[in-house]
Parts: sequence; structure tokens; C-alpha cells
Amino acid sequence: MKAFGGPVLFLDRSDINTDEIIPAKYLTEISKQALKPYCLEDLKLDGFDAKRDVPGKRVIITRENFGCGSSREHAPWALEVNEIYTVIAPNFARIFRQNMYNCGLLALDMPKKDVEDMFRNFANKETECKIEEKEDGTWKVKLIAGSFSKSYPFKLEGFEKALIEKEGWIGYAESKY
Repeated sequence: MKAFGGPVLFLDRSDINTDEIIPAKYLTEISKQALKPYCLEDLKLDGFDAKRDVPGKRVIITRENFGCGSSREHAPWALEVNEIYTVIAPNFARIFRQNMYNCGLLALDMPKKDVEDMFRNFANKETECKIEEKEDGTWKVKLIAGSFSKSYPFKLEGFEKALIEKEGWIGYAESKY
């Protein structure tokens, strides 16, 4: 299974679309790996520089409607080849969210109040994220910045959990058919 969690990239904007995740001019690339240097290249956000801010990050925490725009698998692929396996937002564009799970990636819908709290307490700090399943089967996102940490519960069950466990749709299908 992929290692979920790690250093966090905070993107303080709603409606980040798939063209900003991976610009359309790179959709002719023939391998996922070829997308790697272009992830979030066209994202316009004060103080953000994709070449500086994306490398080494493993989790994105952002605002509403992440992954809106054109429906394409290239957007989750660009995140995946950069080892960004988790995106946390209040909500996602429906098809993007499903494409994340189909690739074995976590698209965590968290309550807006929790995402607000994450930004308030962690956005301007070096923050580490841990995704943990507790013994009772519940899950939590744990954010850590220095000596301060806070946990936020979430649900992962059913088909989405199966896709994560099998690292995406292909692994799931191979185990069933």
C-alpha cells in the first residue's frame, strides 16, 4: 500500500481546476512520469512557486471544489508521480474525486470547519501529516507542527477503502476477476 501522509502543501484557494493541476499542453505525454515536472505549474496563488513548493510534499490541504474543470485522469496522475497521495478538502469535483480513488489515492472530504482549523493552526508552519487507522476501524488525520499536533476524524470504508487497499481500480479488478 502507498505511504499516505508526509509533509503538507497548503493551497489556500477554492476551485483549483484540473488545468491548474496539470496544464492541458502536457496531456500528449505518453508516460505518467513525464507529467512530474509540470504538476501545479499553472496554479496562480500569491507566494506559490510550483518548482519550489511541490517537491517533497506528500499531502495537499486545500479549499472547496478541488479538481473541478475538465475530466481527466492526468490530474491525479500528476499528483501520484510527485508522490502526493493524499488531498484533503471540504469537497471535490465528483469525477476528479473518483479518479483519485481509481488511482489508489486518498481524496478526503473533511468538514469545512476542520479544514478551516487546519489552515488556522498549521498553514504557515512546517507541517507533517499522518493518516492513521485506529484499532476500532475509525480513521484520523493527525497534523504535527513542532510540538503542536491535532487530530481530525474521517471515514474510509466500503468501495473506497477497497480501492485504497488494492492501490486503485486495476489492483481491485485483478483481485476480483
